[in-house]
Amino acid sequence: MKQTWWTLGEELVSRAAHALEHHPRQVTALVAALLLTGGGGAYAVASFAPDPSLLPVREVLENVQPLPLAEQAEALDTHRFSLYSNEQVRPSDTAESLLSRLGVNDAGAAAFLRQDPLARAQVLGAAGRFVSVEATDSHDLLRLKARWAVDDRTFQRLVVERQADGHFSSHVETAPLVASLRIGSGTVRTTLMAAVDDAGIPEAVTSQLVDIYSSEIDFRRALRAGDRFSVVYETLEADGEPMRTGRVVSSQFTNAGRVLEALWYQQPGRPGGYFDFQGHSLEHQFLAWPVAFTRISSNFAMRFHPLLHRWIKHEGTDFAAPTGTPVRSVGSGRVEFAGWQNGYGNVVHVDHGNGESSVYAHLSRIGVRVHEMVQRGEVIGNVGMTGWATGPHLHFEFRENGQLRDPVEMAHQSKSVELTPQARADFDKLAHTMRTQLALSASSSQVASLR
Repeated sequence: MKQTWWTLGEELVSRAAHALEHHPRQVTALVAALLLTGGGGAYAVASFAPDPSLLPVREVLENVQPLPLAEQAEALDTHRFSLYSNEQVRPSDTAESLLSRLGVNDAGAAAFLRQDPLARAQVLGAAGRFVSVEATDSHDLLRLKARWAVDDRTFQRLVVERQADGHFSSHVETAPLVASLRIGSGTVRTTLMAAVDDAGIPEAVTSQLVDIYSSEIDFRRALRAGDRFSVVYETLEADGEPMRTGRVVSSQFTNAGRVLEALWYQQPGRPGGYFDFQGHSLEHQFLAWPVAFTRISSNFAMRFHPLLHRWIKHEGTDFAAPTGTPVRSVGSGRVEFAGWQNGYGNVVHVDHGNGESSVYAHLSRIGVRVHEMVQRGEVIGNVGMTGWATGPHLHFEFRENGQLRDPVEMAHQSKSVELTPQARADFDKLAHTMRTQLALSASSSQVASLR
């Protein structure tokens, strides 16, 4: 009988091999059906297993002798742990109040913060600065750190730490800022500033967006409810803590149905600038806005003069802004005048060459000197209300061969820098990557990090 079953098995295997060779599709379908049937059968068999609630249960009891309390305390004492926290310095903070919010109860540490010149200046005298601490499980201070940006590349770190003898020391370290990318998107319902706030995007990004698209969008009159924007921008971090907003890396702005795109790119041996995704430059010789995006209180047009009480031509643009707001040179050039000038008050004149110049009036502070060279976007002073000003604002003029011109119009007409053929392949690769990131930003209303 065993030989008979063995012979029958060989014959079945031989027939199966022949069928598989000449009818592979049919055999495959048959095997699949058998597997499915087998699966069902397996399920059916499994369903006949005993009910777990009917299985016998056995209870096992064992005596456990705990360690004596002294040994437990000794074991815990050998495993110390640290407490970490961070807080923002308040204007009214004392050493005790700041350390208390940080969860530190250490009179020696508080005394050191009051007496040490570095700690007084960089911690207690720096409202708004974030401070982090490491403390023992008994709330004694081990280490305190405070960080601040020096420029767009570096930051400094104050370190206060407990030494082996229990005394404290302080020192300042310098380290590079690390740029990480963040994405965000928003929809304009009332103003661009409100849309940026709603999207949780830093206000510094707004000014950059206006500079990027000022040659294509008249932000005074052309914004529409429903306009959308997406942006990828840098956040400069110190030890993982955001310190300041960096550059807008790429963006997309939909205005009245038009889709505008921008990508920051630096060609080898040339200054960096913004291009659309087809490689056409968006950079112009002059900025349209000498202050961060704000309200224009008077255009280049006829107006009723608030002091002379008559209609005269206003041959400039007034930007309403709080006193102290930074004022930027709209283009590179040489300072030809910096001082007091009648109704202009504190005023700066910048010669851009080729008969073109710009004027910045009513300043509260002048930050440049005559004959000094300034770059496009460089801060040259601060908004004020000196001279014949009735409120804090910047009076801005643009002159061409001595004739006053509409500064926004001149910015639109100024020359741009084009992408070189040698940089095209690298630019196209970067543009493809940024399109993907902007698409991700547009699909979410939240600000996210790209790590």
